[in-house]
Amino acid sequence: MGLLIKGGELVTADSQTFADVLVEGDTIRQIGPDLAAPPGTEIIDATGKLIFPGFIDPHVHIYRPFMSTFTKDTHVTASKAALVGGTTTFLEMICPSRNQSVLTGYNTWKEKADGNSACDYAFHMAVTQYDAKTEEQLRAIVADGATSFKVFLAGEDCPGITEGDLYEVLRLAADLGVVTAAHCENAELVARLQESLTAAGRTDPEWHECSRPEIAEAEGTGRFAAFLEVTGATGYVVHVSCAPALHAVAEAKRRGAKIYAEAIVPHLLLNKSYAERAGLEGMKYVTSPPLRHERNQPATWAALQAGIIDTVATGHAPFDTRQKALGMQGFTQIPCGLGGIEDRVNLMYTYGVNRGRLDLRRFVDALSTTPAKIFGLYPRKGVLAVGSDADIVVYDPTYRGAIAAARQYSNSDYNCFEGFAIEGRPAVVLVRGKVQAREGRFVGEQGRGKLLRRTPLHEDAQEPVFAA
Repeated sequence: MGLLIKGGELVTADSQTFADVLVEGDTIRQIGPDLAAPPGTEIIDATGKLIFPGFIDPHVHIYRPFMSTFTKDTHVTASKAALVGGTTTFLEMICPSRNQSVLTGYNTWKEKADGNSACDYAFHMAVTQYDAKTEEQLRAIVADGATSFKVFLAGEDCPGITEGDLYEVLRLAADLGVVTAAHCENAELVARLQESLTAAGRTDPEWHECSRPEIAEAEGTGRFAAFLEVTGATGYVVHVSCAPALHAVAEAKRRGAKIYAEAIVPHLLLNKSYAERAGLEGMKYVTSPPLRHERNQPATWAALQAGIIDTVATGHAPFDTRQKALGMQGFTQIPCGLGGIEDRVNLMYTYGVNRGRLDLRRFVDALSTTPAKIFGLYPRKGVLAVGSDADIVVYDPTYRGAIAAARQYSNSDYNCFEGFAIEGRPAVVLVRGKVQAREGRFVGEQGRGKLLRRTPLHEDAQEPVFAA
C-alpha cells in the first residue's frame, strides 16, 4: 500500500513549495499539486505542516567502549530516539581500542547494529595507528561501503594518533577518495595541563575545560588543515566548539583546503557554567571538546548560517549518572559525552529557525542535505525528489512542549537539555516509505534500518554517488 502526503509545505535546501508527495514502496514516486490517491493508498493530512527530507545525524556514538564502561544506548534505543526526533539516518563512529584491529572493530560494530536499528545507518571507521596491515584492512572496509575515516588528534581515553600515522591515513584517504573526520585538539597540551591541574588538586569537573583550552582546539584544527593541504585529502572537523577553532577552519577554506566543519547542538546551546556546577551535577556535562564560554556562540551560529560550518550533529554519546560518578576522584576519569539524538531537530528548529539565527532552508541543508552530500548518501538521502528514498518528516510547527528525560527513548537517566522549551516536533516520520514514528512515539518496525553502503567520492563527479 502506498502513501500520499497531502496539503503540506515542502522545504528543501533550495526551495519551498506547497505540494503533495506520493510514496510507493521505499521511494518517492511523484511530487506535485493536488495529486490523486491511487486505490488503497493511505493519506496523511499535512495541512499546516512542513514536509522535510529525513534528517541525518553525521556523528553519533551508539556503541562505544570508554575507559571502564560503555555508552548507555543500544541500536534499539538510539534508533527509536532518533526517529521520534525526526532523524532517519545516522552515521556512527567505530572506535576500536588500540589493541584491536580496524577490521575486527568494523565487524563488531556491524554485528551490534544488524537487525536492531529502526532507522538507516552508516559508519565512520576510526584509525588510531597505521601499518601495512591497517592499510590492507582499511581498503577492504572501504570496498564494503564504509567510505569515511575518523582520527583523534587528541584522545579522550587513549593517546591521539601520531603525526606520522596521520599523514599515512590521509594519504590513503586521498588515494581512495574517502573523507576523514577529525577530533582536533593538541594531545601534548592536553596531557600536560591535565597533569599539572591534577598535581595542584584541581580535580573537580570545572577544571576539565581548563585542561582542554580553546587554543589547544584551534591548534589541532589548524594542524589538521595543514595535513589536508599537503596530502590532498578531504577532511571534516567534528564538533567545532569555539571561535579560535572556527577561525582556523575559515582560514583553511580561504586557502582552498578541502575541509568541512561540524557544530554539535550542546556547543550551540549550553555553556561551560553547566560543567561548573558542584559534584555530580557538573560531571553530567563533561564532554570533549568541553562546553565553552557563551561568548563563542554568536560566532558559531553566524558561521553556521553562512555555511562556514557545514553541518549540525550531536556527537551523541550518552552515559547515565552512575557512569558519570566514576569521576568522583577527578575530572580525567569522567566518561566524556552527552546525548542529543532525540532532540537535535527540535532544538535547532526552536532556537535556530524560530529565533532568527537560521533560515528554514539552511536548517534543512545543515541537518540533512549537506551531510548526505559530504558522506556519499545524496541523492538517495537528504532531498525530497522523485526516486529518492522516502525518508520524510511531516513537522508540526505549532507543537509546544519541553524536554524531559522521563519521556525520552534514549537509555539514560538524565537529559542535558532538561526543561528546554520546544516549539515544534515531528508529527509523522517515514523511513523508506514506512511510518516509524508519530507524535513523539515510536510506532514502527524495529530492525527496519539498513546499513547504507556508500561509494567513494570522486572529483569528476558533480555530486557524490551512492551504492545500492
